[in-house]
Amino acid sequence: MLLVSTDEVHGKVIKETLGIVKGEIVQSKNIGRDFMAGMKTLVGGEIAGYTEMIREARQIATKRMVDEAEALGADAVVGIHYGSSAIMQGAAEMIVYGTAVKFK
Repeated sequence: MLLVSTDEVHGKVIKETLGIVKGEIVQSKNIGRDFMAGMKTLVGGEIAGYTEMIREARQIATKRMVDEAEALGADAVVGIHYGSSAIMQGAAEMIVYGTAVKFK
C-alpha cells in the first residue's frame, strides 16, 4: 500500500477515488512513564517514554487506516494528514486520514 502526503503520485494516474479512510487511537501512558516524565521536567530534555508512546500510537493509527483502505480495494492513500491532541491527563489521541484511491 502506497502512502503519501501529496494529492498525486508522480507517474501514476488515479482511476477512482474510493473515499476518506482513517485510523485513530487514544493511547495512555503507564505509571512508570508518567513518573519518569515528571522527573525529566525538572532537568529538561526529551521525554523518551512519551516519544515512544506517540510513535506507537502513530503506527497503530496508520495500520488501522491501511486496513480500511485495503478493505476498499485501494492501491494507495493520498493526502495523508496526522493529528494529535490531549484527551485527558495522561492520554493522547492520534488520528491519521487520507483519501483511498485506485490507479489506472
